[in-house]
Amino acid sequence: MKILNLYCGIGGNRKLWGEGHEITAVEYNEKVANKYKELYPNDNVVIADAHEYLLDHYKEFDFIWSSPPCQSHSTTNYFTQHIRKRPVYPSMKLYEEIIFLDNFYKGKYCVENVKSYYKPLIKPQIIGRHYLWANFNIIKIKQPKDDIGTMIKGHPNRANKKPLEERNAVNSELGLHILYQALGIIKSNSVEQNKLF
Repeated sequence: MKILNLYCGIGGNRKLWGEGHEITAVEYNEKVANKYKELYPNDNVVIADAHEYLLDHYKEFDFIWSSPPCQSHSTTNYFTQHIRKRPVYPSMKLYEEIIFLDNFYKGKYCVENVKSYYKPLIKPQIIGRHYLWANFNIIKIKQPKDDIGTMIKGHPNRANKKPLEERNAVNSELGLHILYQALGIIKSNSVEQNKLF
């Protein structure tokens, strides 16, 4: 299967996908993209604006995963608005991609983000702290343990001081669960699902 992994970071969502797919990963930050390439040397890594890359290449892929930056949507943003010199608007790129994929893309897709401080403009599926917009049903599971808060510098839940390019934002088991759902592999009573989660 040809997979497009947008805003790939260092590939937390991709870690358990294996080598059986042709994966193109798009990341804007060159340092982060280089770390991804080091971890997944068989993937095609593109240093570019993922939002623009989607428009130019969406027809080339069977499955699209998109994890646009969550900072402007998260509850943390809501609580920290008062300490900024200037507040920020939530980025509408998230909803632009959902609407675009839902109306023009023929393959399977999943757009992932964190729970927002506002009522979502388009109803998502929810697993743990994640909002998931997909054109297929994602069986609800208990959210696999991940490092919530580790993307925030100085956050008390941040267990280590690794740089951004060495931290995952999306749990690998959740990424695998969603890919399996897109492929129709796991059913709700699956023994394999119980082993994984």
